[in-house]
Amino acid sequence: MEPFSLNFLVGHRQVGETTLLKILIHNIAENMNEKSIFYCSCDELTDYRELSDVLDSYLKSKDAWGIKNSCIFLDEITFIDEWWRALKAKIDSGKMLHNVVTITGSASIELIKGKETFPGRRGHGKDIIMRPLSFASYVEAVSVIRPKKAKEIDKITEAMESNKVFQGMLSNFFLDYLDAGGFPAPVKEKVVKGKVSEQIKKAILDWLRVDWGKIGRSDNYMKETLSFLLGSHCTPISWLSIAKNTSMGSPNTAQAYIETLENLLVANVLFLLEPDGKIVYRKNKKVHFTDPLYYKIFSEYTNTEYHQPCQVEGIVASHLARVAPVYYWRNSSEVDVVTLVNGLPVGLEVKWSYHLARKPRHLSKYIETNKDSIPLFLASFDC
Repeated sequence: MEPFSLNFLVGHRQVGETTLLKILIHNIAENMNEKSIFYCSCDELTDYRELSDVLDSYLKSKDAWGIKNSCIFLDEITFIDEWWRALKAKIDSGKMLHNVVTITGSASIELIKGKETFPGRRGHGKDIIMRPLSFASYVEAVSVIRPKKAKEIDKITEAMESNKVFQGMLSNFFLDYLDAGGFPAPVKEKVVKGKVSEQIKKAILDWLRVDWGKIGRSDNYMKETLSFLLGSHCTPISWLSIAKNTSMGSPNTAQAYIETLENLLVANVLFLLEPDGKIVYRKNKKVHFTDPLYYKIFSEYTNTEYHQPCQVEGIVASHLARVAPVYYWRNSSEVDVVTLVNGLPVGLEVKWSYHLARKPRHLSKYIETNKDSIPLFLASFDC
């Protein structure tokens, strides 16, 4: 919030960016002249020229009021075609020098591309990604439990010991989390009504279809891609295997569809990490969805059953991916998720059963979880 700053607040569709923005405005208004705060809902504007006129109007008024520093909030800016042109011109002219500009938008391709047009023009600005609730945050939202949380994966054992007193309740809450995920509206419905309505799931899917449709992604190809991912049951896949099992035909096309899901914050792609720390990009990859509810939404959309153990593995992988890059390892043995802590590989085996696995020798630390300990592990992780 220090001038000059150009901040980007990006989030999943329906995750609550606008609500967060209004809470922030309410908080800073207590210590600022109300005329130094400007909020614009960009879904009411048509193009960058209109946005430019709106900004000029406020900046002239600000000068007339004798206000030097101001906070400008542009909400859901991707509704405006070529929005970045208006903002870039104002920054280059020096008109934004004493302002903090915060832009919000759901994780659409337009915002990601537009953000890249501001090299050297961000000032003190930051990128903030707003995600659905983690399991620990979900527990805090729906109950009075406040679990102890570790910020680093190699220090989680102590937090898990402290939270064992809640283990039974955490397991019950985790089953609800598998059903509702971390989006605010489904969480509220799950708590109040005991289930997530079809209307809310359809709203999330419809927004995603709008986003991938804007960049020319075929609905049919995307549906086939999602169906293949659900049917792969977390096994490593290649772009070629997607192409062969869909009507796309081209591995490059398959890769483009997966990268679209990544850009929309819907999927995480895990590459194989060799024991020497080398990332192998050409070998098969694991693809997980970033929220439990996506498995249900895409299952209904594609008429493909999802594998619950794979859903659970995806939850663990997506939680770790919030704080560090994640990979996997596979040879004679397999490790579901691998991350690096101080340059050393730490492996996490996710078993939605009680089957014991064998620890690969190259890992500096190995955490094995099962149906009982997964909720405890996730509730103890600060991400």
